[in-house]
Amino acid sequence: MADDPGTWARFKIAIAFLTRLPVPLRDDDARLSLADAADLFPLVGVLVGAVGAGVFTLASLCHLGSLPAGILTLAAMVMITGGLHEDGMADVADGFGGGASRERKLAIMRDSRIGTYGVLVLVLALQARLSAVAGLWQPAAVAQLLIAGSACSRAVMAVVMILLPRARRDGLATLAGTPSLARTALGLVLALLLTGVLLPPREALAAILATAATTAAIALLARQQIGGYTGDVLGAVQQAGETAFMLAVLAVVSAPSG
Repeated sequence: MADDPGTWARFKIAIAFLTRLPVPLRDDDARLSLADAADLFPLVGVLVGAVGAGVFTLASLCHLGSLPAGILTLAAMVMITGGLHEDGMADVADGFGGGASRERKLAIMRDSRIGTYGVLVLVLALQARLSAVAGLWQPAAVAQLLIAGSACSRAVMAVVMILLPRARRDGLATLAGTPSLARTALGLVLALLLTGVLLPPREALAAILATAATTAAIALLARQQIGGYTGDVLGAVQQAGETAFMLAVLAVVSAPSG
């Protein structure tokens, strides 16, 4: 990182776009787009996952049960991101589920109000992630899960940005730009390396495949429903990818041996 004088500036841009952490940006930094930081998306995931892991460890030291500890963990991660990705997933659920035409779907997704589809998807996704955290229980295992899952689910956002056209001419997707193939590939390699180092081979393979399949499904659905991606679609990709990652790890850990 030290060899690239622009890396820190790009990392700050990634943090500013993907979290609600206060990041001081200079005028030169503000000229960068989110696409310029695509290779650093996984590092933002590491940051978010590490905070969640720290909260879970502290809760465990306070002798809280797995469910209270998991709830506090997810709450901390949501606070860091400001619920940005959760909001995107809810908007996608409302738009795709409630709109009859492409234009209507996009209008619903832009509406700040949340509907039935959005509430249901949010509740189910949070419960799924909570079940994975509570099911693993051991702080070390939870830390590995959160860090790797957060990294991978953010790396695949750049893949969607490079493969799909933008569904709108304005909005976050347009401001974000299109990442280069090199930065997208670098981010994917970084996420895969983190997953391979943090998780045993069977768990890592299952989690990677589940995340890839989920990302592909949402990308195809977005292409069919609205002709491309929006910022909300990227949020849905992250949330669904992270959920699939976590459940895949839990499935492998919970499977009977032999």
